[in-house]
Amino acid sequence: MKIILYRPQIPQNTGNIARTCAAAGAGLGLVHPLGFSLQSRHLKRAGLGYWEALSVESIEDLLSYLETQSSFFFFSSKAKAVYTEASYTKDSLLVFGAETEGLPEIFWEKWPERFFTIPMTPKTRCLNLASSVAVVLYEGLRQSGWASISQ
Repeated sequence: MKIILYRPQIPQNTGNIARTCAAAGAGLGLVHPLGFSLQSRHLKRAGLGYWEALSVESIEDLLSYLETQSSFFFFSSKAKAVYTEASYTKDSLLVFGAETEGLPEIFWEKWPERFFTIPMTPKTRCLNLASSVAVVLYEGLRQSGWASISQ
């Protein structure tokens, strides 16, 4: 499984997500441009020493990248379908938008059936990106029989 972050803006979120990916045996894809430097001390501190245990891929054009993939899902607080309704595999790509802007409209237009949300109270705008990634990733791992985690 791989987490893909579309143009992430907050280095601490990305570092925390990197740590979660390392713990879960998942890869991490970062869609450029990033809102920070990969040399950021905040990024490195949040990811602790887990960067070496992680496969990180740089992605320049997410649309072209996804057109070559078969199992991918988008996550947005604006979606209607709940994340537990998706059928994940060990090779699924889990795509999350930027903290401040979400995902571009082109993805909604091209793949509306691939958008899912995490239920929240009506008073809540959204969860923190790192929290959202953890919730969805671990549901994907559960559905795929914990394939990437040796027990």
